[in-house]
Formats: sequence, structure tokens, C-alpha cells
Amino acid sequence: MTPSKTLLHGGSKIDADGRSDGFWVLFDGGTIVATGTGRAPTAEESVDLAGARITPGFIDLHVHGGGGTAFDDGPRAMRRALAVHRAHGTTRSLVSLVSAPLEELEASLAEVVALDDPLVLGAHLEGPFLSTARRGAHDPRHLRPPTADDVDRLLAAGRGAVRVVTLAPELPGALEAVRRITDAGVTVAVGHTEADLGLAERAFGAGARLLTHALNAMPGIGHRTPGPVGAALADERVVLELILDGSHVHPVVAALLFAGAPGRVALVSDAMAAAGGCDGSYRLGGREVTVTDGVAVLAGTQTLAGSTLTLDRALRNAVLAGVEPVDAVAALTAVPARVLGQDLGRLAPGHPADAVVLDDDWTVRAVWAAGERVAAGTP
Repeated sequence: MTPSKTLLHGGSKIDADGRSDGFWVLFDGGTIVATGTGRAPTAEESVDLAGARITPGFIDLHVHGGGGTAFDDGPRAMRRALAVHRAHGTTRSLVSLVSAPLEELEASLAEVVALDDPLVLGAHLEGPFLSTARRGAHDPRHLRPPTADDVDRLLAAGRGAVRVVTLAPELPGALEAVRRITDAGVTVAVGHTEADLGLAERAFGAGARLLTHALNAMPGIGHRTPGPVGAALADERVVLELILDGSHVHPVVAALLFAGAPGRVALVSDAMAAAGGCDGSYRLGGREVTVTDGVAVLAGTQTLAGSTLTLDRALRNAVLAGVEPVDAVAALTAVPARVLGQDLGRLAPGHPADAVVLDDDWTVRAVWAAGERVAAGTP
């Protein structure tokens, strides 16, 4: 049983508020009750970090599975996949669902609700309101325009758990859907889209506040045609998701996004079932996926099908790309927390007792989620 108070001390804190050496943080149950530097208070359990880095727990806005299972495979699969990502520092996350028939999405949303896991912040519907031309690994048979009835049906099935909906703003009725979804208190992400600059600007003007995996499944940035990425970079209200695995976006371009949208990049995994596992054959939304050297593609094609990324590796890749560690950590913590309107992502009193301890090479040494220590660094 976890002691009522746990003290972590002697670490080097990095969060969106900056760095502090000789840092300590005191948990009381699942909440941070005090922080400081230098002389630390006493507690029932005391953990000496011996100078290691300590950050807030990571938050993943976009993840589909791990540990050999996908979130649409049922509750047991959800729990197994979540455990893999928690071992790598992701203490809070959404459950992302790929395009499927509406009745299947309704059933999956019911399973997310039934998990009753406080570390799950809700569901992300990546589809079915996506562009066929930019579908990526999504099954084209399941894509459809966002009618009012379909939007209401999915939101009702989520019983308040739907937190993000990705859609393509060029679809019939899409801009009206943006307004309808945002009016329900749900974040709309622009993604899997052929939208140009002007249409993306209209979607953001209608209330969309997120760009799903920037530069993937959408037009790139042209010097005369900035596209949806250009619209997102220019709009201070919009956060850009970034999959930083070395395959989806080149590290040089990733660093440019961080420079062009300071405080507005959210590192995401977009992980599928092979995260935390090995190369081989898997399924994503009923489609066959082949993983070779850690890169997931639709079987028999070169189409990327999610990633095998965990967020600790995304953090290492960001630092290697030249991103300042404070900015890289914020992209895993405070920025996604802001997207969801949650008081998460900082090592500060009143925030949840979520923390990740990292060695000098940015590998995970220990993880606390809601004040409880979880297995770290294991598949």
C-alpha cells in the first residue's frame, strides 16, 4: 500500500516553468502538496534521486495501442497497451480510435467509459470524418462526411469521454461540425485533409484548435502554398501535434516547427500495437500492418501506419534535434494539458502527483502516476 506521503528529493527538475537543481517534491496521496529546493521535509517514504532529472508525467493526446494490442481490441487490450506506455513515462493519455463503422466506434467508446481509469483522460476519434485522398492507414470504406446526426451519435456514445475529434474541413458539413463539436466542449483537430491555407484558417476560425500529426496526411508547407501547417503556425490559438520518431518528420523540420510555434507543439506517439514490442505483423483498425526496423506500414505498401514510438523516445529525439530540454518537456506535459484544459503537466502544488525520473541519457528510471509508483522502462 502506498504511504500517504512520498518525498522525491535531490533531483534536477525540468518542466514548462524552467529548471531547478536540488529539487524536491512532496506527494500526499495522488496530489503534489509542496515543492522546493535545498532542505527537504520528512515523509513516510523518501526517495533520493541522486541528481537525476525529474519531469512531470507525460501526456499523450494521440495513441492507438502498444504491447501487441490495439485500443479497439477491447478493455483487456486497452489496459495492456496503457501499461506499456506508462512504463515509458506516459502517466495520462487519451485513447485514440481509428475510423470504423459507427456502431463499432460506439462500442469502443463505451469500453473507454467502462475502464473507469482516472489516468485515461478520454477518447480521441481519429475518424471517420477524414479525407479519402489523405486517409493514410485508415480504411476508406469507413470514411464519411460529418452529418449532425452522426456527430451527435458519437458524442452521446462517449458520455462526456470524447475529448478530441479529428476531421477534414473540406468534407461536406465539416465547418458546421467544427462548431457543433466545439459547442459540446470537445476539441476539434484538423487532420487527414487536403485543405489549403484558406480553408484551414476557416476551420480554426470556426473553433478547431489542434493540428493532427503536423505534416503527415496533409499538404506540406510550400513557399507559395503554406497549407494547413502554415495556417496552424500563424494562429497562436492552435497546437501542432508532432510524431518525432525519425520517420514521420525529419528532425531538422521538427526543430523548425518548435521554433515557429513556441509553446504550441505537442509531441505525440501515434503508437500502434507494436509500441514496446518487436518487428512483425500486426493489425490497425482491421488492416494488416508490417513493422520492420521499428517502422510500421500498411502491409505491401510504403504507407505509414502509426508508429512504434513511446514518449520517452520522442523526448530524446527532440533533444537530439536541438530542441531546448524545457521546451521538449513542455511539449510532452504542459502543452497537451492546455489542449485538454487540464491542471496537469507541472511539478507544482495542487497538481496531480505524476512524475518521471530520467537518467542522463533521457531513459526512464522511475515513474509515479497519481502518487503511485509504476513499473518503469519495461515493455
